[in-house]
Amino acid sequence: MQICGIQKLTLLDYPGKVACTVFAGGCNFRCPFCHNAELVLGGKARPEIPEEEVLSFLEKRRGVLDGVCVSGGEPLLQPDLAAFIGEIKKMGYLVKLDTNGSMPERLCELAGQGLLDYVAMDLKNSPEGYGATVGIRDFDVGDVDRSIRFLLGGAVPYEFRTTVVREFHRKADFEAMGQWIAGAQRYYLQQFVDSGHLIGSGLHAYDRSILEQALEIVKKYVETAQIRGV
Repeated sequence: MQICGIQKLTLLDYPGKVACTVFAGGCNFRCPFCHNAELVLGGKARPEIPEEEVLSFLEKRRGVLDGVCVSGGEPLLQPDLAAFIGEIKKMGYLVKLDTNGSMPERLCELAGQGLLDYVAMDLKNSPEGYGATVGIRDFDVGDVDRSIRFLLGGAVPYEFRTTVVREFHRKADFEAMGQWIAGAQRYYLQQFVDSGHLIGSGLHAYDRSILEQALEIVKKYVETAQIRGV
């Protein structure tokens, strides 16, 4: 398991839980607005943390933390992710997985093994705008759609979330995204924040008034939709 970072305490990443977040290295997307460029692009800027060190930390925090968020990068790229989560589950932790939805078979497999208690899937854009948004020309959204269908089936609690960037999202995109995940349990529109470690440059956030207009659009399809990060 390639672990490139750990946030030892978070009250935000796992809804309603006191948790820590483990960051896996590597990603198959190149979203220009990604705030974890070092994780995605690799290199030695963030050295790997031994899996045993992370598990030892979690053992010591039993009874203090409720859960562990496994984020990235894209964690599902890790071939030994199931074994790693299995060790976490043995300690009694809840596990939340962050994913871009590009690997539906692995997502279904982990959920089927009872390894996931919550899934947060990034919905990057409307199908038409996906390629530009994830930095892959002519991107096929078939696998993303399969992940959406799986989560909508309710096999595991989940949320969808979209980081809203002025250069990539327009009114029609919110309409299309709302239709795509109609009836979802939870959907969050997240304010873009320039962390200073982006893959791209020259990107901007919308102000709250525009986000509220987008929220009204998606709420036609997902009643529980909310704005996050403003």
